[in-house]
Amino acid sequence: MTGALAAAAEHDAAGRHDAAVDALAVAAQGGDLDATVLLAARLLVGDRAPYLPSDGVRLLYDAVRAGSAEAALRLAPLSALGAHVRQDWGEALGLLVLAAERGSESARGQLRALASRPNGESADGDWRQVAASVNWRRWLAVPDGVTLSEQPLVRAFPELVTGPVCDWLLGRPAGKLRRALIYDPGKGGNVADHMRTNSLAVFDLADVDVVQVALQHRMAIACGLPVLNAEGPTILNYQPGEQITNHFDFVNVRMPGYEQHIEQRGERIITFLVYLNDGYDGGETDFPKIGVRHKGRRGEGLFFTNALPSGGPDFRMVHAGMPPTSGEKWIVSQFFRSRAALNMRAENVG
Repeated sequence: MTGALAAAAEHDAAGRHDAAVDALAVAAQGGDLDATVLLAARLLVGDRAPYLPSDGVRLLYDAVRAGSAEAALRLAPLSALGAHVRQDWGEALGLLVLAAERGSESARGQLRALASRPNGESADGDWRQVAASVNWRRWLAVPDGVTLSEQPLVRAFPELVTGPVCDWLLGRPAGKLRRALIYDPGKGGNVADHMRTNSLAVFDLADVDVVQVALQHRMAIACGLPVLNAEGPTILNYQPGEQITNHFDFVNVRMPGYEQHIEQRGERIITFLVYLNDGYDGGETDFPKIGVRHKGRRGEGLFFTNALPSGGPDFRMVHAGMPPTSGEKWIVSQFFRSRAALNMRAENVG
């Protein structure tokens, strides 16, 4: 950790976030690339800093030109998503290649996962050749699906992603897992509760990667929504006995203050799950009111609607993540809003 990063961390620990940003800015002006990238990431999402995404992107491009692998790594998903920059898969892969050539193991792992074959074979070797072998046509094609419920709609996609993609995503929560919380309207905040006992890792524009964005595109195509309507992805872990009991994923307009929330950010109209592993018993996704209980397999996707055609909440879509009885369960959870959710983290809201 550079002196500027250590100073910023000390300021943050004391609640002096403006001073932390100032320390990073001074170091960035002096050519400290690590400080530049960290400052850019904070401005990009307004993390204990002003929300200045254009300035964040500019700083990242400056750091790439100065030789930073980390800056290229952070710019790549923005290009893949079209967030604050023009959407361009070629540029996203080019930035990953640049980061890989500069020594980034994350970039190399992402390239391998993106270029993996349906049978699980993963590409390797010259990073430009690996990037050239990425089959975007498959990534961005409508996947084959099976309808589990017509009304309300629940659809499964048995081969949504390959094994190497699952392996890559399983490695992403390292150091980020925390206890999942629920929103308590009486207390006006998130609290730990017996109804939800699993752990999660949340990703936003500052730390999402190209593999996650490619998966968001594939999910968006499968459910027919714009990718920019996706919240930040979340990876969930259920140890034996951990669960989330019956709940809804929509933002409940009946709760105080949520009408304005929906007006500003839109309703959560679709939930998309991707199952990352096998090797556990139990752990089904259960929809008691519509008679569907589904246990996904590794690489499978599942989406379900949370809203009626009118846009209002569909109270038939109460569901639960059943506890594994043995083994642990890993899934990606992705919410899609009724409007663009570009700067949003996945949230516990109702």
